[in-house]
Amino acid sequence: MASTDPEYKSSSTPPPPAGADYFKVDVILRILLLGASVVALAVMVSSDQTELVLFQDTLVPQPAKFKYSPAFVYFVAAFSVSGLYALISALASISVIQKPEFKLKFLLHFIFWDALILGITASATGAAGSVAYLGLKGNSHVGWIKICNVYDKFCRHLAGSIAVALFGSIVTVLLIWLSAFTIHSRVPK
Repeated sequence: MASTDPEYKSSSTPPPPAGADYFKVDVILRILLLGASVVALAVMVSSDQTELVLFQDTLVPQPAKFKYSPAFVYFVAAFSVSGLYALISALASISVIQKPEFKLKFLLHFIFWDALILGITASATGAAGSVAYLGLKGNSHVGWIKICNVYDKFCRHLAGSIAVALFGSIVTVLLIWLSAFTIHSRVPK
């Protein structure tokens, strides 16, 4: 008895499901990540201010620069890596749009590398944010005084850079979710 159902006419295996294709959104998010990384870097690197500070009854010019804090140096290094990664992965994502046969393999790699970049940038943002908070509020228990009342421009730069970095971390989370959802939509139900 031959079945007339078209589903059973071929003995070959059915093609894998097409799934959702969000690589154009992926490219846009990666360009946003690149922009956030570059802006966070530029604002952090340009954050320097020199003020006259009282030292042993004498006013002395004292600069405040990002390179004086290891947390801010780590922030700059992390977002340099993030910016380079965003550029390379955006180009890779564009190439996947042009050659769609490599989609699944790239999605798996993107999830892994996006998670790694998220860990690096989130930790750098947290480290820089905690040092900036100490500059804003100080810590009376250990005798650290606040400095943002003296170095106001420096602290505004830090705050802006950390805010843009938080936006970049959110974009990276969205990239991970997008890749995971795209892979999930390709799994046969």
